[in-house]
Amino acid sequence: MASASSSSAKNLFSDSKRRLAERVAVNVNNASSVARQIVRGSKSNEILMQAAKNFAYHESTVDNSIQNLKKMEIIFQHLNYQYDAIEQAAEKLEYVEEQVKAMER
Repeated sequence: MASASSSSAKNLFSDSKRRLAERVAVNVNNASSVARQIVRGSKSNEILMQAAKNFAYHESTVDNSIQNLKKMEIIFQHLNYQYDAIEQAAEKLEYVEEQVKAMER
């Protein structure tokens, strides 16, 4: 009986040792999973910060572009006024040329 009892104890000990090793392996895997999540979380925070910085940088660029477009619109209006003035002057010049030719006759 002593040998049956000792082999049973050995089996129980080896079974306990195996289950303990499995639990340790599961706990190590869980700990590594938690560590990965923490690293991902910290990286996502860094990515969000970088995205916010980029957004702020581009926001000023967009504002500058809007201001430049407004200035270009004003310049375009002035060019149209100048074009209209030149066109009117050209029409008057034709009238003056006709009058000069009539006077020369």
